[in-house]
Amino acid sequence: EIPGYTLLDPGTNLHMTGSVQELDLESYRLEITGKVETPLSLTLEDLRCMPKIETDNPLECPGFFIDHAEWAGAPLAQVMEMAGIQDGAEKISMISADGYERSLDLNIALRPINFLAYEWNGEPIPILHGFPVRAIFPEEYGGVWAKWLIRIEVE
Repeated sequence: EIPGYTLLDPGTNLHMTGSVQELDLESYRLEITGKVETPLSLTLEDLRCMPKIETDNPLECPGFFIDHAEWAGAPLAQVMEMAGIQDGAEKISMISADGYERSLDLNIALRPINFLAYEWNGEPIPILHGFPVRAIFPEEYGGVWAKWLIRIEVE
């Protein structure tokens, strides 16, 4: 059962936002495109093989809710380094499987605390909350934490 928008999911104690997407793990790829030297097509396993970042920073959607959980995943800056950001790039756009898109200044996106989460409280991220990958930006509000992430375009 899917809770209504911004309502609490009793199974996780996280609030619900977005349109739930069920992505097939075998065919899942996170595409890194745009102003990069080497476009990437990463599997979840590729991300899991990278160094792991963990945080328990709250996820805040001002005026709606604050959620507390432990998140873990691969450093976004390292993924961007693998792709090789081209001169003149200014931002990234994160595109989710549900059509949600969020842009962020490149200087903010490349902070070492930001990562691509694949774990929630030591387990795979639940489908309702972004499985297999969601963006985590501990210093930004929840609207930037894109779920069901399928592409990051460097612009």
